Amino acid sequence: MSFFAVLVALLLEQIKPVGHEDTVHRLLQTWADWTGCHFDAGKPRHAWVVWAVAVLGPTLLVVSVHLVLREFSLLLALAFDVGVLYLTLGFREFSHHFSALRDALDRPDDAEARRVLARWRGVGESELPRADLVRAAIEHALLAAHRRVFGVLFWFVVFSALGLGPAGAVLYSLAEFVSRDSERRHAAPDTPVNENLRSLVQRLFGAIDHAPARLTAFGFAVVGNFEEAVNAWRRHAGQWLRPNDGVILAAAGGALGLPLGVGAVPGSAALEAGHLQSTAGLVWRSVVLWMLMLALLSLANLLG
Repeated sequence: MSFFAVLVALLLEQIKPVGHEDTVHRLLQTWADWTGCHFDAGKPRHAWVVWAVAVLGPTLLVVSVHLVLREFSLLLALAFDVGVLYLTLGFREFSHHFSALRDALDRPDDAEARRVLARWRGVGESELPRADLVRAAIEHALLAAHRRVFGVLFWFVVFSALGLGPAGAVLYSLAEFVSRDSERRHAAPDTPVNENLRSLVQRLFGAIDHAPARLTAFGFAVVGNFEEAVNAWRRHAGQWLRPNDGVILAAAGGALGLPLGVGAVPGSAALEAGHLQSTAGLVWRSVVLWMLMLALLSLANLLG
């Protein structure tokens, strides 16, 4: 059932994008603001309360709804799973921004590319030179594909295998958003931040993202240059500030033969706008790989 839920959700998202930047983002921001306002009093113990309410609360609610629906009808439970995945997956969001960036760089219109990248990253515009702009676009695209697609799929499959429906997709999505929102607040001027909460949500998301980040990196290696991906992973992953990001970007850089971040591949070519197409191809092949693996797991479950 997991395979069909993912397949239908991806098809629905392609036909009718949900609008993560507007609808979903606004709802998540309202929820994060409400939990922080009502449960964060600035003490260390309040950080745990805020995270539990903001992330675990909706996750447990989704588990309850799935179990109740499953008692009445498997089709209702499947429809619920599809609906939750439709709201949590963001592959169309990734492809929309990526296409806009590629088109701007191909024209070439570096100013527009900087604006698109700034909107996508949720930060102010910068004056990056073209080579660094291409590198930043590729790195953010790879991380966005992981956080909006592969990480969500990983935890959806894990929770589904335990009979808990789409709760894993909700857990990962909320943990990622709360972590990202804490960084946004920290970077914003004149915005009060509970450093205990910021530190906690970063650590918890790092733990939740540990396994899916490495599976994403392995997928990039399989569909790219496997040997270079593994070598770059081993040599350069620890040089990033965030270990999970380092694993993904180091493996992707090796798989593509591109000098991403600090993980430059010896003898690799300088980054150009055309490398965005190679990056898109790597992500698409990884999506196909994940779907094939999910289909095989579903088939094995049916036959077993």
